[in-house]
Amino acid sequence: MKNRIPSHASILRRLLAVGSLALGLATPLHAEVLPGQGITVQPLKSSLAEEAFQTLLVSRALEKLGYTVLPMKDLEPATQHLAIANGDATFMANHWHLLHADFYRNSGGDAKLFRSEGAYAEGAVQGYLIDRKTAEQHGITRIDQLKDPAIARLFDSDGDGRADLTGCNPGWGCELAIERHLTAYGLRQHVTHRQGSYAALMADTIARFKQGQPILYYTWTPYWVSAVLRPGSDVVWLQVPASAPQAGAPDTRQPNGRDYGFQADREQIVANRAFVEKNPAAARLFELMKLPIGDINAQNLRMSVGANSQQDVERHADGWIRVHQQLFDGWIAEALAASKPQAAGAD
Repeated sequence: MKNRIPSHASILRRLLAVGSLALGLATPLHAEVLPGQGITVQPLKSSLAEEAFQTLLVSRALEKLGYTVLPMKDLEPATQHLAIANGDATFMANHWHLLHADFYRNSGGDAKLFRSEGAYAEGAVQGYLIDRKTAEQHGITRIDQLKDPAIARLFDSDGDGRADLTGCNPGWGCELAIERHLTAYGLRQHVTHRQGSYAALMADTIARFKQGQPILYYTWTPYWVSAVLRPGSDVVWLQVPASAPQAGAPDTRQPNGRDYGFQADREQIVANRAFVEKNPAAARLFELMKLPIGDINAQNLRMSVGANSQQDVERHADGWIRVHQQLFDGWIAEALAASKPQAAGAD
């Protein structure tokens, strides 16, 4: 009997069968689909370049969950909250629980926004400082002593007889507290609240300090300034009068009785409520992530001495992850588990 020559159609079927078998061997039978696959995320930060580090760490974690994370955009805090509430952005990692409370509430509160229960960074503080030498020479411990024209003139850098306070940028939230203090403590005629580019103003303030001149400024942590002008060594915190600045104002006294005019605060991750409800993995990640405030200060200091390019910040973030790989991987594993709420009830 003569051998039959396979038809073209038969050959094609066999090739397809072999191809399918090869694909089957090459592809896991239960390939995991990451919860963020096909979903784009838009992070926000303020105009402070130093906020990129903690924002980028959240972005890196979201990428591990499969999300496509766009480059972060810069908006000031009030606008950040509105953009996230309206769905024009996804999250921010620099929400101050107390300082930004009005921004949160005025943008729709819990109905439109999600705020992590715990702190992303705990121990955020803020207040007024002067150089230690001037404080000790003139016995200055409270900001209301600036009502004395002789004291105010010590910090006058432009010759108008008023103390020059390096203050807070409009739109950050802290400028509103400073303005309230100036009124409440009778300092309007004695202190000029210098505003603009905070980084540039602080560069000038630090230069004055290095020249041995008195300085008066507002700052906060986490931020690099307190690593350069060290509280207790180079500078000292000023207290405010014991009385509350206005009726209904929060009590800002510390447990030790000292009062620097601001409550101890914490930084949290804030995200769009609708996004979080549809993305349990991201929601769980936002709750899990914790970043020591000392690590933020250290990274910010590296930026202040020149390592401040986008590539530098990315290197810092990736380096932090490598050093804390087990912790980071634990966040990812728990977030992935949160995306499968029915797995435990299967069978």
